[in-house]
Amino acid sequence: CELWSGHVEPAIKGKDARQKLREWRTSVSLDEFRKIRKKFDDAGVRLLSYSCAFRDDVSEEEIKRSFEMAKALGVKLLTSSATLKGAAKVAPFADRYKIHVAMHNHSNVKDPNEFAKPESFEAAMKMSRYFDVNLDIGHFVAAGYDPVRYITQHHARIPCIHLKDRKKDQGANMPFGEGDTPIKQCLQLLRDRKWKIPANIEYEYKGADTM
Repeated sequence: CELWSGHVEPAIKGKDARQKLREWRTSVSLDEFRKIRKKFDDAGVRLLSYSCAFRDDVSEEEIKRSFEMAKALGVKLLTSSATLKGAAKVAPFADRYKIHVAMHNHSNVKDPNEFAKPESFEAAMKMSRYFDVNLDIGHFVAAGYDPVRYITQHHARIPCIHLKDRKKDQGANMPFGEGDTPIKQCLQLLRDRKWKIPANIEYEYKGADTM
C-alpha cells in the first residue's frame, strides 16, 4: 500500500486552510506516524511509501518533516505529485536523508512546471540521485506517451507504478478495460522481465463500485 497524506492529515477548510495545514505538518507528533505503521503491520499489509505533494509553495520545514514522517513510518520511499520547482527544493533533503522520492505524473503537457512529459522526469532525475519515477500509466497515455516503452527503458528508476485506465488525448478516467491504457501489457512486462516494481491500483474514475 502507498499511504497518501490526505488519509493522514486533518480536513481543513477556509481561507487559512493552507497555513493551518502547514502548521499541522510541522508540529504533529511523529508518534502518530509510528502508530499508523503499527496498524499496517498488525493488518499484515506491506507499507511501501508515503505520498505527499511538493508543489511550488512547499516550505523547507514541510519538506524536512515529510522525510521525518517517512522515517517514522519505516518507509524508504516518498512519492509525490510535485512540480519541477517544488522538486528543486526537495533535492537537497533527499540527498541528506538518503530517501528516494518518486515523482508522479499527470497529463498537463502544456505547463512545463508539471510532470507530464518524459523530459520532466529526466530533468528531475538530474537534480538528485535519489529522484525516481512513480509512473502513472493512465495519465501517461492521456498525455500521448507509451508506458510500456517508458518502463522498458527506465525500469531501474521506477520504484512503483500507478494503475488506472484512461482514454487517449486527455480522455477521461475509465473502469478497467474501457480506456486506452495498456494495463495488461504493463503487468505482463513486469512479470516476464521479473522486475520487482509494485503496481498500485488507483481508483480515480467516477463510480461507486468500491463501496
